[in-house]
Amino acid sequence: MVKLTIDGRTVKVEEGTTILNAALKLDIHIPHLCYFEGLNEIGACRVCAVEVKGKEQLVAACNTHVTEGMEVFTNSPKVRKTRKVNVRLILSDHDCKCATCARSGNCALQSLATDLGILENPYINVAEEKKWDRTYPLIRDDSKCIKCMRCIQVCDKIQSLGVWDLSGTGYRTTVGVTGNKTMEEANCTLCGQCITHCPVGALRSRSDIEIMFDAIADPDIITMVQIAPAVRTAWGEEIGLAKEKSTLGRLVSAMRRLGFDYIFDTNFSADMTIMEEGSEFLERLAHKDKHDFPMFTSCCPGWIRFARSQYPEIVPQLSTAKSPQQMFGALSKTYIAECLGVDPSKIFSVSVMPCMAKKYESTVPDMASTEYGQDVDLVLTTREIGRMIRADHIRADELKEEAFDEFFGEGTGAAVIFGATGGVMEAALRSAYYLVTGKNPNPEAFKDVRGIAGWKEASFEIEGIPLKVAVVSGLRNARELILALKRGEVKYDFVEVMACPGGCSGGGGQPIHAFEEMAEERGKILYGLDRMNDLRFSHENPTVQKVYEEFLEKPLSEKAHHLLHTDYNNWDSKK
Repeated sequence: MVKLTIDGRTVKVEEGTTILNAALKLDIHIPHLCYFEGLNEIGACRVCAVEVKGKEQLVAACNTHVTEGMEVFTNSPKVRKTRKVNVRLILSDHDCKCATCARSGNCALQSLATDLGILENPYINVAEEKKWDRTYPLIRDDSKCIKCMRCIQVCDKIQSLGVWDLSGTGYRTTVGVTGNKTMEEANCTLCGQCITHCPVGALRSRSDIEIMFDAIADPDIITMVQIAPAVRTAWGEEIGLAKEKSTLGRLVSAMRRLGFDYIFDTNFSADMTIMEEGSEFLERLAHKDKHDFPMFTSCCPGWIRFARSQYPEIVPQLSTAKSPQQMFGALSKTYIAECLGVDPSKIFSVSVMPCMAKKYESTVPDMASTEYGQDVDLVLTTREIGRMIRADHIRADELKEEAFDEFFGEGTGAAVIFGATGGVMEAALRSAYYLVTGKNPNPEAFKDVRGIAGWKEASFEIEGIPLKVAVVSGLRNARELILALKRGEVKYDFVEVMACPGGCSGGGGQPIHAFEEMAEERGKILYGLDRMNDLRFSHENPTVQKVYEEFLEKPLSEKAHHLLHTDYNNWDSKK
């Protein structure tokens, strides 16, 4: 243990602790901007500079370790003056038009400047401007970049893709696509982790809010929206709603106020996905000599983009089942339209997703299973639906809870855990057990695949059939697993992959917290909802049973293949 003094108060901390974390032990919060624990600890911004007695120069609190007897001043006149100068210099290389920025009100730099009382800046603004394709799902605004390096670090360390890199020197130093490539050439997976880790508005997802408002206002359009499992754990964060108020019922109520005609739950089609994907897995197991293993899940379009660009040879091992979003879209313009008695040509199918890659997925040529255009016409992120609620001045905390529209708003506990890493695998195994044995397992039988760890594996047995499965989240972990498979170091039958660490709960379309990872906390909520659900097996969803009885006949039928499965050779859309 090391004993030191911070702002006149004594504290003991473990050797190797940084000044920043030692101060937190005393509830002293040192301002910082580029720092993100475990990811970016390079002290680039110098906002966390503090004074150490006996040292002439200020030091960065985020990466300076404590020493015995150290005396630290976090807010001395010298520190305050230097910190203000540092922030003003950062602002001189930043487009400060906050009113038109997607991160206004949730910007670490904006908050910092306000806290420091910066009302004027004596330095000349040298913010750079570069053109960007504004139709692309991911948008970079060079004029807002503060060169904190977080986007570079998360793309390298967590996703192993290296899309972003530094170029130039001195004040001309900038962040851009590695090797001056286009985004298409860089093979970005559109996971959106660079967006959620950017402390300012330099990176954002394309906003489709105006298109949505126009569709709602058009009397000739029927707006049909689906809400993904992970959205329910986070939507309230975007509008500052307390957790106890952020119920799914209030979200449904808010969306009715926005003017959506039909509001359904993606949990319904998540259960459909389990029926198709689980049946496909059992079919491959029954003909093991004809297939390479493991079979990989296919719900995550970021992962699909990664597999197609990085390891195209494993694409035949991906499940051909579409994601829940796309299954719902295909059914919305066929069976659902028929059940509701509405003209499918007038349906504008919308999804609210925790994911930015879903915007891309909805445009893939093979995702047009009917004669009425793309299966999903528009994708909104969790952040976008929050902005829409604010734009219409809806006080969500005052709303009464409302239910989804009948029938297609029904989902099981197995479906709701899709939003957490390991959830798809667990849901699939629950129903695979039933499809093999004709009876339900204990709902907790496959809980070994749960947890926030980036790479998990477990072994099970179903009617004497041994199964070895793995779950990975974060694309670096996916890469390491694939390489281990190629080297023969591991062997699995079934693997779940999610591009975002922690799964969809930590998706690139979720609300942003500048210095926190929220996936684990949100995932726990989903497992709690699973335990509370009366139905915990996808095959028990009465709506799913009805769809097969009246429309699809059975899992993997010819019609099911046409509407609910995909051909990865047709995944060439760049948008």
